Amino acid sequence: MSHSDANNAGDTISKCDVIVVGAGFGGMYAVYKFREMGKSVIGVEGGGDVGGVWYWNRYPGARCDLMSVDYSYGFSPEIEQEWTWSEQFAAQPEILAYANFVADRLKLRDHYRFNTRVVSAEWNEKTSKWRATTDAGDVIEAPYCIMSTGPLSIPKDPDIPGIDAFKGELLRAQIWPHEPVSFEGKRVGVIGTGSTGIQIIQEVGRQAGELYVFQRTPSFTLPMRNRALEPEYVVEMKRHYRSLREAMRNNPTGGTRPVSSRPFFSLPPDQRKEAMEQAWINGGHTFLGSFGDLMINEEANEQVAEFVRSKIGDVVEDPATAEALKPRGYPIFARRPCLDTGYYETYNLPNVHLVDCLNGEEIIEITEKGVRTSAGEYELDMLIFATGYDALTGALMAIDVTGRDGVKIKDKWASGSRTHLGLMTEGFPNMFMTCGPNGPAALANIITISEHDVDWIADLMSHMEANGYSAAEPTLAAEDGWMDLVAALASRSLVRKAKTWWVGANVKGKPQGLTMYTGGFANYRAECAKEAIDYAGFRFDMEQVAEPAE
Repeated sequence: MSHSDANNAGDTISKCDVIVVGAGFGGMYAVYKFREMGKSVIGVEGGGDVGGVWYWNRYPGARCDLMSVDYSYGFSPEIEQEWTWSEQFAAQPEILAYANFVADRLKLRDHYRFNTRVVSAEWNEKTSKWRATTDAGDVIEAPYCIMSTGPLSIPKDPDIPGIDAFKGELLRAQIWPHEPVSFEGKRVGVIGTGSTGIQIIQEVGRQAGELYVFQRTPSFTLPMRNRALEPEYVVEMKRHYRSLREAMRNNPTGGTRPVSSRPFFSLPPDQRKEAMEQAWINGGHTFLGSFGDLMINEEANEQVAEFVRSKIGDVVEDPATAEALKPRGYPIFARRPCLDTGYYETYNLPNVHLVDCLNGEEIIEITEKGVRTSAGEYELDMLIFATGYDALTGALMAIDVTGRDGVKIKDKWASGSRTHLGLMTEGFPNMFMTCGPNGPAALANIITISEHDVDWIADLMSHMEANGYSAAEPTLAAEDGWMDLVAALASRSLVRKAKTWWVGANVKGKPQGLTMYTGGFANYRAECAKEAIDYAGFRFDMEQVAEPAE
């Protein structure tokens, strides 16, 4: 079926081998991989084009906090050589251009239905097929369903009364307008000071008439130290891509960032300080790679946190503002570590005002004119929500997914997501997830994870077809064993000690807990490879052979 036919099908039933939900980097690679295996593929994407989160996130300052060499595909040497990155940390327009380049180069759009969402997916026991229904009323049937819905794709508004009352411009970072937005001369408010909020604030602060930052929980953020890539270096990088990719696959981060096994207290205080100063100068995530025990040794973590707090005090001129910006009460790096370019310096501008909603002015409501706190009303022309996503499970739970015996995934996961390897869930045969919950998503390079996951799924499909199996799913024992491992690893990690989207704390009523695999990407890869030796943790259904006609 052609792209145009698919988009205009209207109340039809389309049959294929593989349904792929999502056109982010995981979905795009899945479409390519399964097509190259000779399978017919239909992709469904809610956005108007490829790019996933980078299609939607067009807010000012949007930029990846992973280096471009990491945040790019490794499966195609041709694409590696043909595409040239301009910066060490690419901005959203360049990342979206890259996604479009890949889609053009590999002719991926022919397989997609854009501006279309899957609203339900149901497993048919008799036919061993998934039946997906879209918001256009079309039905797609296939033996395999790949949920590449992404860990960050369902926007979440703050839990503040009166959002609909505001009469000014209301903007959401996660679904930013595609046309330019002007801040000049406007009174702008920002709610949310995570990675997205930080990127917005440092840009808007230089442009707005007045900027009010309503901060509930301050984030630790480190200098990015971004730079343009010199042509000579680009040539060098392209020459060594193969060895770089191999290093990434064997790195706990799934990227090229250095990872140290050196314990913090193995160095005398002056040398520890020197190592931290050097990491601050180098920028990026080099802090994370300076010491090996920052997420398991609380005292080491606190000393690093105090070093960063001292840097905030050095940069921010007003002592009260500096103090309010210093994160306390949770370990550094237990929330997503942010990277910035002049974030703390922004608060030295006379038009930028920090409203401390944690230790002073509690937000009461949003009004017609702006934001009312316990200290009064802030009149605004524009209000920006940078309040994140219903992460990890939100996008999949937004689809009405029904597995064996009529069991719905929202019921199975009512007390929290449960999977085997973050790739499949018991009772839902032939439904796979890329960067799924209970895997290392968000704690490692998502493109490296996506490529690994799709390749693993492809190998399982090949195993099924070689043995005449029509359906595969993990056993309950295997799923229980994986969740026990995830819980045991999480119990040792300080990541569990912060109230973040990593643990579901940003969504009211969502089950709480660190249910990501925290053992590092390289170990995760080894676990998946071990399972693929004999698939002992899976049950398989044989294909039904039709009875010959009398």
